[in-house]
Amino acid sequence: MGRKEASASKLPVDQYRKQIGKQDYKKNKPVLRAARLKAEAKKTAPGIKEVTLVLVAILICLLAFYSFFFLNLGSESDPALDLNEN
Repeated sequence: MGRKEASASKLPVDQYRKQIGKQDYKKNKPVLRAARLKAEAKKTAPGIKEVTLVLVAILICLLAFYSFFFLNLGSESDPALDLNEN
């Protein structure tokens, strides 16, 4: 029974430390929230590398599409010129 009574009454030092911890937590709560929001925004925001890679991929596709049609249409001989040669 002696232990139960001793643990029920807290030492003033422990109570003081607990109060300091609560005040410190209240002070840091907005700072922690701001840091968490900043980290989440950084994770979800597309970076410069990703945007650059997407733009380069689109440009390569357009270049391939353009060169395909340029080579196919440019290599055809004009049928009107072939008839006049004979």
